[in-house]
Formats: sequence, C-alpha cells, structure tokens
Amino acid sequence: MAKDKIIGVDVGGTFTDLVTIDGDTGAIRIAKTPTTLDNQAFGVNNALDMADLDLASVDLIVHGTTTTTNAVLERKLSRTGLITTAGFRDVLELGRRTRPQPYGMTGQFFPIIPRDLRLEVPERMDATGAVLTPLDEAGVARAVRDLLDAGCEALVIHFLHAYANPAHEQRAARIAAEIWPNDYITTGHSLLSETREFERGVTAAVNASVQPLLERYVTRLRNELSQKGYRGDVLVMNGNGGMVSSRLVAREAAKTVMSGPASGVMAAAYTGRRAGEENLLTYDMGGTSTDVALIRDSTPSVSNEIEIEYAMPIHVPMVDVRTVGAGGGSIASVDAAGLLQVGPASAGADPGPICYGKGGTQPTISDANMLLGRLNPGKLNSVTGGVSKDQIADIFADTLGAPMGLDAIQSAEAVIRVANAKMAGAIRMVSLSLGADPRDFALFAFGGAGPLHAADLARELGIPRVLIPARPGITNALGCVVADLRYDYVQTVNLALGADAVGRIHAEFADQIAAGNAAVARETVTLTEVRQLFSVDMQFLGQSHVVRVPLDTPVPTEAELRQGFEKVYWNRFKVELPEIRARIVNVNTSVIGVSDPVDLSRLIDPDGRHATATPSEHRQVVFDGVVHDTPIYWRDHLPADATLTGPAIIEQLDTTVLIPPGDHVTSGRDGNLILHIGGAP
Repeated sequence: MAKDKIIGVDVGGTFTDLVTIDGDTGAIRIAKTPTTLDNQAFGVNNALDMADLDLASVDLIVHGTTTTTNAVLERKLSRTGLITTAGFRDVLELGRRTRPQPYGMTGQFFPIIPRDLRLEVPERMDATGAVLTPLDEAGVARAVRDLLDAGCEALVIHFLHAYANPAHEQRAARIAAEIWPNDYITTGHSLLSETREFERGVTAAVNASVQPLLERYVTRLRNELSQKGYRGDVLVMNGNGGMVSSRLVAREAAKTVMSGPASGVMAAAYTGRRAGEENLLTYDMGGTSTDVALIRDSTPSVSNEIEIEYAMPIHVPMVDVRTVGAGGGSIASVDAAGLLQVGPASAGADPGPICYGKGGTQPTISDANMLLGRLNPGKLNSVTGGVSKDQIADIFADTLGAPMGLDAIQSAEAVIRVANAKMAGAIRMVSLSLGADPRDFALFAFGGAGPLHAADLARELGIPRVLIPARPGITNALGCVVADLRYDYVQTVNLALGADAVGRIHAEFADQIAAGNAAVARETVTLTEVRQLFSVDMQFLGQSHVVRVPLDTPVPTEAELRQGFEKVYWNRFKVELPEIRARIVNVNTSVIGVSDPVDLSRLIDPDGRHATATPSEHRQVVFDGVVHDTPIYWRDHLPADATLTGPAIIEQLDTTVLIPPGDHVTSGRDGNLILHIGGAP
C-alpha cells in the first residue's frame, strides 16, 4: 500500500522552514527561506519553490503559523465588540490586580477590546447556573447593532457564570446571528467552559479578534496552493501540539496561539522516543527568541494557564512553552547604567544581523558567534556578501567595547555569556516550576542557533548530555509532519470530592469522549488509532490554584481520585494535608487521533556519509578567552558511528554544532548526535 507524501512547513519569526517526507521511498527534502512578515503565505510559497516540489503528488500539507501569535503581541487585530453581563463591562481591564512590572508602578496595559466597544445587557446567572435575571433579548439586539455601527468585524458574547449554564449565551448568539453579517461570533462558554471570568473573557476576546485574520490567511494560502496543483487538505498546528483542518481552524482561532513552538516540542518528543530519551528539556533557539519546554515520559507538559504577555491569559490547553527574547538576531546594547543587555529587540530577517550582509548595523548574538570563529562566513544561510569580520569587530569595539572597557572579542564573549544566562534561566523556570530537576533530563537542542549554545547551557545547568537531532533548524517543520490530531475539552464542575462529584465526573468524561470522537471523525487524515487522555484539576478547599491529576480511566472511583490528588500534591509540594477536604474543579479530556509513524532515518542521507570523520578545514575559534585551532566537520559526511572530542565544530545546512574542549560527541539513531558534557561517552 502506498504511503503518503507529507509536507510540514513552519513559519518562524526569522525563517520559514519546510520538510517533505515521501512515505514510499523515505526520501526527504528540506528548504529554509526568510519569513515574509507582511504576508506569511509568500514565505511558504518561496519554501515550496525552493524545494522544487510537484504539489499534485503531495497528499497532505501541515502548517505551523505565527499569524495569531504575532497579531496578538503586535495588537494588529480585527475590530471586535463585546456584549457582557450588566455591571461586568470592565472585567477584561480589571484583571487580577497585578502589575506590568514587579517593582514600581510603571508600565501600561491596553485590553484587546477598548471600553467603548464593550456593551452591557441585563442578564444574570449564579454560580450554580440558576437564572437570577432573565436575558434582555431586545437589549442584545440593540447592542449588536450598535457594535456593527461602530465598525466591528467580530463579536464576543461573554456572560457571567455561563460555564455553569450557557443558555443565555446561546440565546444571545442566535439573536446576534440574525443580524451579524459574518460567522465571527464567539461565545465564551463554547471556547472555554471553566470558571474565572477574566481569563475566560480574554480567551474569547483573543479568539474573536484573530478569527478574521486567520480565516483570510488560510483561505488565501489554500487558494495559492490549489493554483500550484495541490488537491489535499491543509492542516494547521494548534498550540496543544495537535492539528486541525484549515477549514475548521478559525472557529477556535485562539488555539493556534503558540502553534510554531508547540510543533517543535512534538518533534522533540517523537525524536526522543525513537532515540530512547523519554525525559527531555527542549531548547529551541531561533533567530528571534528561545522557547523551552519539558517532556516527561515522552509526553510534553500541557497547560491551560498560559499567559503570553502581561494580562493576556489564554486558557485553552497549550504545550507549556516558556519564551525569552534571546535568538540569533537579538540585539546587544549597553544601557545608561553601563550594563550589557541582550534582546528582546531583534534584527529579525531583514535587515538581520550584521553578518548577514543585508544592511544590519547593530551587534547581535549571531555576530558575536561569527567574531569568535563559531560561524563560517562563507556558509551562513542568508549572507549576500560585503561584510567582513573586521567590520563586525569595529562595530563591536565601538558600540559595546568602548562603554565597557573591552575589546571586540571580549565584548563578543560577554554577549554570549549574557545570552546564555537568560536562556539557562528560562530552562530553570520551566523545569523547577513543574517540580523537575534539570539534571534528571537530557537537553534537546534545536533551532538554527540552539546547537551553538547547547553545551554551555547544559554545563551551566548540570545536565549530563545533549541530544541534537539530525536537522535542528527545521525541527518545527518536522513537528508538523509527525503531529497527531488532538482535541482538548475542559468543563468546570467545582464540587467537593464525594459520591455526587464522582457521578458528575463520569458523565462529563462520557460527553467529552463523544465530542472528541465526532471531531476526529470529521477530519480526512489517515489514522492508526484514536486514544484518550483523562485528568481532573483539583485543589484543597480554600485554595485558589489547582494541580492536574492524570487518570487511567474515565470512570475513576472516589478513592482513586483522592489517592491520585494526594500523590500529585506530594510530588509537587512535599506536603500532606489529610485534614482538609479536596475539591474537583475541572474535568479534562484529550482525544488524540494518532497519525501513521514517520521514518526519520533518512533525514541525513546515508549515501552521503564517509567512512571516517575527516575535517573539511580548521578554523581559529575562541573558547573562554583562549584561541583553539578547531577542526570543522560537515555533518552529512560523518560516519554513522562517529565519535569526536572537542574542540570541534560540526556544520550543516540548517545549523552549526559547537563542541567545547573536553566534551565528546557520539552518533545515535536517525542521525542524531549525543553531546556528552565534560566526560567520555
């Protein structure tokens, strides 16, 4: 039976990456092209052209996009109106009484929907779902017309306690649908049926305000692909690590936030499982930012409490990725106090770092690596020529060195140390916040710049080994290829643990399983199986935060729920509270349609490997202030059983791997490299 030919394409902040895998032959093609920020579809088409693909022969395209994430962060959103319960117009603005900055009263916050577009109507439910004030239907119709007159393109209907009883939201949506000229109507309960009005309202507001943008983008992309001969469906990565048809994705557009980072984590989990590394800390350093996440037992950590920026919680399940503004293009500067700062501002893809030769004039992390000899000026992907290392050194000496009393090389090393400190902090944050010790994990380093810094970060964190996949620079695109279908459901029950709560939980799980199976059945992807994951969010009475308790069955007993909660609570906090009663807050189900397995063994063509590891050249590289004559290897030519000792550099199309003095590298399955820190393998 013929196997599918699949394309995975991921749009990052700097580069658009593509990988295609032919299921019949195992042949793999990759492409990497600068991202076109004004219209991401141009970059996707450029990558397809670079790969020289016949789209008529392609069965499936899976796409990771930053369309929604960028729109939210840059506030380039559709004009959106909100209809809410009388007296709760300012919920989105009041938030949680937090501050933009932890110290002082500086900073500003601008809600997604401005106050003049937030309208109230009389209605009220209590927390049990009982009607206190009937819905003013005429008021809803007036509010809808007023928002249309104000130029709104999308609409949010967000009523108090709709998670307990959605009847008023549903009726208001039906009234609005008779007046509103499009389908961009979001009800809070349908997207997120859980407590906390602020978080639920922000999530709904994000969804509505990006719906038109995402719909237009995927429609334009589908049309352009169709003109190129493609006849299949386009699936879009969601932030939960699953994928959904582009024809359905705009309905729950908020779920595509963090789509790109999630795809990289899914690729890491898949690659690690094949390599026998089930516990990983993923480290994705690209051109604009660095994303880190935790994988335990081959399963990425998923959270429904992600806040992508201050006062911007998006409470739909997403892979728990933490981001810092440190990428290859991050700009280094000296502030008024004489302190070196790296990021979050980035040179991006255009003009990019100085070493790209495209007009950049500000020193970046990539330029620092170039000055230290770690990057090859002749093989850097975007270089168009015209900039020498001496010119870069002059800029470093003038811009950074002079204020700090350092020369160009010392300034470059300082930039690397500061950047590494920021990235190590992010890895500590994601691991320790989840109760994990970094030393118990392997570091999975990917992204175009990740393998350059991985050894230093692992050493800083006490991590013994680093797994570097065969194609680090296109790992996010690979995640699109290996991803499964996934639908997540959350329902608030808010009941004390007891017989009544157990019966309610069983009923909710049954409803969620049915909804998930129906959603998977609507897709056209070939699947090997459909499986479910079950959990509940629990807390002790009186607490405000919850912990997630995984379950083996959708019909748990009261004893199983109590024991599971106590175990998770102890593992997280090392505290027992037997005298306090437990409470079940949310019921969660993930329905996963498992895709056909993908063979990664040809990510590096076995026919191109040489019998021995022979350097292609030597280069002077600076390590801790000392210049080393360093052998340079081409990764595609390394033998399958290669073993190298640092200092060494391994170059390939999509990244550069740095092996500091005293560290060792061995080859692993699927062309992976295992970097052993400070000792023999």
